[in-house]
Amino acid sequence: MLLTIQSVISPVNLKKIRDLLAKAEFVDGTLSAGNTAKRVKQNEELASNDNAINELNNLVMNSLITHPEYQTAALPLHIATPFYARYIKGMAYGDHVDDPVMGPAHGQRYRSDVSITIFLNEPDEYNGGELVISSNYGKQSVKLKAGDAIMYPSSSVHQVNTVTDGERLVAVTWLQSMIRDTQQRELLYTLNKAREHLIQTAPESEHSKHVDISYVNLVRMWSDI
Repeated sequence: MLLTIQSVISPVNLKKIRDLLAKAEFVDGTLSAGNTAKRVKQNEELASNDNAINELNNLVMNSLITHPEYQTAALPLHIATPFYARYIKGMAYGDHVDDPVMGPAHGQRYRSDVSITIFLNEPDEYNGGELVISSNYGKQSVKLKAGDAIMYPSSSVHQVNTVTDGERLVAVTWLQSMIRDTQQRELLYTLNKAREHLIQTAPESEHSKHVDISYVNLVRMWSDI
């Protein structure tokens, strides 16, 4: 499922994030890449020891994990702290699939089910730089407003087109969902939309009760925890 989540980060917090990133230290993005990704990855990432990283994580992650659309669609179990990536003229990230298991070797490991890219600057601030995701419906090109996010299966082949002018800023994170199967997550997301509508408009209806019970028990049946 490809899902756009609008207004994940407020304009006030976006300004704080942009101010922090403007003074931050960026390093070669291939330092965090695996052997396969090193061949196609050309970007810069915030240094892991930068003084701003904790404040950035608080601003970005608190905005994301409290967003109801994220909670409903992702059904998250574990989520990684984000990477902050910068693409300037000539930089791109070729076709790749995200690593299946992430996290420190001697810390908490997690399976990457869902990838999330949060756009941190406006689309008219750079040319090119579209996130292109291959799906069963073909290739989807994504370039969102600052503060918006795109969720997509980590198993999908995706790339970032070459930035031909300006600067592209994004935060990228990955999560392990309680629901491992992509199609099951999508069904639950759609069913929950109907469930929420029925609960609000006809809370005492037998149909509402049946849909509510079905949703809850499907989550119980399919949860991989």
